[in-house]
Amino acid sequence: MRAMLLCSSVMVVTTVIAQSAPFTFQSSGKQTALIELYTSEGCSSCPPADTWLSRLKEAPGLWKEFVPLAFHVDYWDYLGWGDPWASKSFSDRQRAYIKQGRSDSVYTPSFVLNGKEWRDWSQQKDGPKSGVAKPGVLTVSSSDTNRWQLTFTPANRGDADYEVHAAILACGLSSNVKAGENRGRLLRHDFVVLAFVEAALARGGDLAQGEFVLTKRRNTAESDLALAVWITQAGRFEPLQATGGWLAQPVSAR
Repeated sequence: MRAMLLCSSVMVVTTVIAQSAPFTFQSSGKQTALIELYTSEGCSSCPPADTWLSRLKEAPGLWKEFVPLAFHVDYWDYLGWGDPWASKSFSDRQRAYIKQGRSDSVYTPSFVLNGKEWRDWSQQKDGPKSGVAKPGVLTVSSSDTNRWQLTFTPANRGDADYEVHAAILACGLSSNVKAGENRGRLLRHDFVVLAFVEAALARGGDLAQGEFVLTKRRNTAESDLALAVWITQAGRFEPLQATGGWLAQPVSAR
């Protein structure tokens, strides 16, 4: 389907990574790929893409070689079914890719890999591999899964400004669709973005540091939640580095 970002920001405060925090996720020095899926329960073409993304839960490279997430858009809601996971801000984010020349048009299902439109996703059974670039190491840590401390150590010194982008993800979601193009279908979703923030980081010498707050947007089981975090240069869409992981191991993976 084809149709014709700007998400809420949070204040970032300079801080130091808490070494004793029970949740710590860290990238390697090599670039971890970021996979974004733009999808909708109102789109009859989307279920195969949702299924492909769900299979990545079992892929050996999950969180280390790639970080996946699904932004549910709202521009197909007018067909009769309001996607319960959709947000206008996610639709705006996808449209922003068009303005920056990162995609040809706004459509679903649409994959973006490392900030660029990605059309051969179905040929990658276990997801993409890490990039050859070595941008630096990204570390995030939290004691309560709400307030996170972040440090990015660039591989090359410079005076670039950086931004953090972070999302709470949910797996194991499902909907009994009662109207629209998928009427009568039971749709299942994983890596669904529930909450999303982005903001500038503070520079401290050769490091970029900060703090961000993320809370669940909807009531979901704690065992189904994960975190995705990535760094870009200020004003840019292509990620430099990404990391993430389970906030509790999914029931299906135990």
